Amino acid sequence: MAKNLTSRNLINTENNPEAFFKACVEEDLGDGSLVRRALGEMAKAKGMVQLAKETGLSKQCLYRALSPEGSPKFETIFRISKALKLTIPTHRA
Repeated sequence: MAKNLTSRNLINTENNPEAFFKACVEEDLGDGSLVRRALGEMAKAKGMVQLAKETGLSKQCLYRALSPEGSPKFETIFRISKALKLTIPTHRA
């Protein structure tokens, strides 16, 4: 699994982005910081210009939403995860 999962020291040890994202969701402390950081790292790897085109969001909006201070709407997270071909894991209550 992804190792060293903290919002400060995020290291992707997975070859599978979906598995990495799932691990980040599972390890997030509930404030979304780890998920936001993981999406930000994957977004930068894809390229923000390309991601902006695919999501319909501006680069500035993406950088702001995925910053440590960001508080993105679910719609933004959904658009980003869809463009990155990631499934948002759900948990049964």
